[in-house]
Amino acid sequence: MTPVLLKKLLVKSIALTGVMLLFSSDAKAQDPEFTQFYAAPIYTNPAFAGTGNCGGRIVLNYRNQWPSLPGTFRTFAGSYDQHIDAIGGGIGIMAMQDVAGDGLLTTTALSGIYSYQINVSRKFTMRAAIQATYQQRAIDWNRLRFADQIVPRRGFVNATNEVFANESVSYPNFSAGMIGYTKNFYAGIAVHNLNEPNQSFYGNSDAGTTVPRRWTLHSGMVIPLQEGKRGGAPDLAISPNILIMMQEKFMQVNFGFYLNKGPLVAGLWFRQTAPNSDAMLVLLGFRHNNFKFGYSYDVTVSSARAAAPGSHEISAAIEWCSKKRPKRYRKLTCPDF
Repeated sequence: MTPVLLKKLLVKSIALTGVMLLFSSDAKAQDPEFTQFYAAPIYTNPAFAGTGNCGGRIVLNYRNQWPSLPGTFRTFAGSYDQHIDAIGGGIGIMAMQDVAGDGLLTTTALSGIYSYQINVSRKFTMRAAIQATYQQRAIDWNRLRFADQIVPRRGFVNATNEVFANESVSYPNFSAGMIGYTKNFYAGIAVHNLNEPNQSFYGNSDAGTTVPRRWTLHSGMVIPLQEGKRGGAPDLAISPNILIMMQEKFMQVNFGFYLNKGPLVAGLWFRQTAPNSDAMLVLLGFRHNNFKFGYSYDVTVSSARAAAPGSHEISAAIEWCSKKRPKRYRKLTCPDF
């Protein structure tokens, strides 16, 4: 093997290992997230379960973070939620998978959610929710490369003497949330990883092996600019929103707005990750009857822009009304997308 080829193999191996280490650090400090956080409602806050239309709602989300880098992060999520009068609130089921290093490190989660609706007054509604999750993280040790495998001028030839841990680790995880809303305003809080589960592949409980609690505060409102026909949804409206997320030493603030014009939706956001600016977020969406589709692009503005200029994300949702409309159900119309 030539020195040039050996150098290329070393660089590729270091990059792949670096992605894994970056993800491991990221998982300790920050859970996977979506730019279109309101298009992944029960992922953002379990209290959103049952706040869709007067029947059910199915949502699909996909995020490809920094595709210009080899083997980085891809996140998939799918959920179903519905309000049911007989249980006084909503239920939700959600599946999520986060893949790093082109399959090197994978996190999979399956969640069940119950949210209880409280009609505080004729115009103000609250929902409180609990979420139970079964979560698994898996690593492909065979795709890692170590220094003791290298033979000069030949590359990775030898078997490694490294002692591998378990290939996967599973654990229960719990979350809770609450929202309060009127026709044109809402605010909510959620806390994920309530039990701070141990995610170590080695089965130890040293500092840094647990998943820290993630706190999310979010709020928004709808400001009609052009009234709709017959008292329906406004033909033109602006919806400013803010989301603050904190997990251990990590803090992130997303603030911006949606602009709704008929079936079209546009959004512009800014994401600040203390102490540095992170990205501008641009959203384009379409709504028709009970179907919604959105595409967003994160324009990196931090020093990482040269290597990772941006990230892609898409979302799709379909809602439907039950034949027998729930009597106690109150739809959340803010945010509307």
